[in-house]
Amino acid sequence: MGKTTTSVNLAAAFARRGLKTLIIDVDPQGAVRYGVGLRRGHPTYGFADYLNGVRSLREIILPTALPWLRVILAGSVSDSADHTFYQQLVAETTVVHDLVRIAQERCDVVVVDTPPGLGPIVHRVLEASQHVIVPLQCEPLALQTTPQILRGIQDVVDHNPDLTLDGILLTMFEPGNASSERVAEYVKAHLPRNLIFDVRIPRTEAALEAFAAGQPVVLRTPADPAAQAYVNLATLLAERLK
Repeated sequence: MGKTTTSVNLAAAFARRGLKTLIIDVDPQGAVRYGVGLRRGHPTYGFADYLNGVRSLREIILPTALPWLRVILAGSVSDSADHTFYQQLVAETTVVHDLVRIAQERCDVVVVDTPPGLGPIVHRVLEASQHVIVPLQCEPLALQTTPQILRGIQDVVDHNPDLTLDGILLTMFEPGNASSERVAEYVKAHLPRNLIFDVRIPRTEAALEAFAAGQPVVLRTPADPAAQAYVNLATLLAERLK
């Protein structure tokens, strides 16, 4: 449970609160389509096809099982092995910025699922955004890239003063697991307290099963600890968004 699971469940939790929400998948891997709750046989076109000029904005905004939640999938790029041209188009055009601005005018909340790391796509999204959350899996390997990501976000803030780092979100947390506990303690000891969310997303079977079933866990198993954690996080963030 990393960035995509977090994006999908936060978007669903916002929508359940009655907030008009749009989730946009700009990650060429296109994982949002597997967990956001789309109906079987839904169209597969999305952001990449809008970027290429093949589809209009109206065509790529798809409904979900929640009345207040819409989704823009990654689109045809997720079926391609080479993402070079896609990345180049995102980096060299203002399409991401323009799309986010249009979405902000029409929605209460816009959630963008980006590729991992700090490549050109992530930079473009951050330049157009007002808030950023860094999901951090409670695994030792994940710690290695965190300082670099935080520095990269600070670099973008220098050019986009509207951008706020809301915090680092610990995911896949397993109470009682020595490795997981060590990562959580390390983050707590070495990063500013105000950068770490008090909410932790536990690793649960229900959350894994929900994504495999193509649904957000906040809808499929709302009593699950991971679902409750995402709802609590959405409540906290909704207050900030006001």
